[in-house]
Amino acid sequence: MSDRIIAACDGAAKGNPGPAGWAWVIADAEGRPQRWEAGPLGRATNNVGELTALRSLLEALTPGTSVEVRMDSQYAMKAVTQWLPNWKRNGWKTAAGKPVANQELVRRIDALLAERDVEFRYVPAHREDGDHLNAIADQAASDAAATQQAAGTALGATHMPVPAPQRTAPAARHKPRGATGERRPAGTATGGAPRTIKAKYRGTCPCGRPYAAGDPITKLDTRWGHPDCRATVPVSP
Repeated sequence: MSDRIIAACDGAAKGNPGPAGWAWVIADAEGRPQRWEAGPLGRATNNVGELTALRSLLEALTPGTSVEVRMDSQYAMKAVTQWLPNWKRNGWKTAAGKPVANQELVRRIDALLAERDVEFRYVPAHREDGDHLNAIADQAASDAAATQQAAGTALGATHMPVPAPQRTAPAARHKPRGATGERRPAGTATGGAPRTIKAKYRGTCPCGRPYAAGDPITKLDTRWGHPDCRATVPVSP
């Protein structure tokens, strides 16, 4: 049996830039979650959240640790596995001659990777049949972005974050059409009203307030939350 542990990390930003957070979860070699941590970033971009999550995860691992890191961020993975060597050769400049974005985070991650045996694995985000560790990290990062509060095992949390319901398949190429042929927002009923369901698990609304399993929830942009928050949650263009 491999002694390589498994971990996942994720970042979130409500507005990109906007209220942001990061999170990671560490499991044993069989994928059973053991501990997690999440933290706020104030106003930041999603990319900063993703890189901060990876940096914080690596800092939580003892040098020499063998780990598989699961991420849903193509940017963060490519930054530290594909683009970083060229950036270093070019004096931390991009191919266009511009300074590398988020350079301080990338430099720190580079140093941490040199002391750990890390294997990266990309996993799709927001899928019901997706990776369960990524789903936990995603929810924890989203909660940290919404509440701007740190949380985790070291801070006394006794349970893992429970992911909100996810979609069962990738989004359709086109939005569904109503009876008259006009396109209607995904997640709405035929008449145009957003669909309301009962939460299968507890979670946190984008407004920052929690909801319990069995409570009515509706889709608010890319997340689920209280139906009465529909008018206050901004929708992505």
